[in-house]
Amino acid sequence: MNGFFVNFSRLFLHVLFPRTCACCGCDLSWNCETYLCPACSQTLVRPGPLICLRCGVNLPSGGAHCFACRGSKAKQYKCKLIRSAWIFNASSRALVHGLKYNGADYFAKTMGTQMAQNFAHYPELSAAQLVIPVPLFKTKKRRRGYNQSELLARYFSQQTGLPLATHLLVRLRDTVSQTRLGRKARLSNMTNAFSCPYPSQIKGKVILLIDDVATTGATLEGCAIALRQAGAKRVMAYTYAREN
Repeated sequence: MNGFFVNFSRLFLHVLFPRTCACCGCDLSWNCETYLCPACSQTLVRPGPLICLRCGVNLPSGGAHCFACRGSKAKQYKCKLIRSAWIFNASSRALVHGLKYNGADYFAKTMGTQMAQNFAHYPELSAAQLVIPVPLFKTKKRRRGYNQSELLARYFSQQTGLPLATHLLVRLRDTVSQTRLGRKARLSNMTNAFSCPYPSQIKGKVILLIDDVATTGATLEGCAIALRQAGAKRVMAYTYAREN
């Protein structure tokens, strides 16, 4: 009987507020469990098959590393691995932008679950002991109402069983948007932008950072620097999407 009332309520709400695909805008059925239509869902694809061994960017021409990670460059990074559930295309972008800019915090459960499901494809991340979301500056979080990376991390943690810590990494300043900055400017923008207030809880641990999108990896690197300075043994990252 409870199931009947739940379904009736969902159908009633659907009549009042018809659901549409977050990407193409077509109508969704009242009992659809996702926010993409079947056609758009099928365009969600994992990076690869050839990716940079460090940062996870697609390598259409093959090779082991991209230009930014080639040779001795990879050794300088504190974030040793970056992997992503999907490539950043029209479908994944629609979900990311809805969550990040349009107040669609309810997207996070589906997205975090997808991240957990694809996590098994990356055994190189299996050493992770603690999940930490990339933090927002307090004023930006207050304006948005939530930290999208924290929401993703919560659902990811619930699905994988990896412990989550949201208080061990903080953003010290409200950095300018990375969107229009080049690679060097992005790295500079994130210098000394993060801090670990409780280093004793991080020392010796393998950390898995969670974020929505990886572009140049500058934000993840800024977080990793602070975590390593606090005593983390190793820092890796896992994002919902990977921009090429």
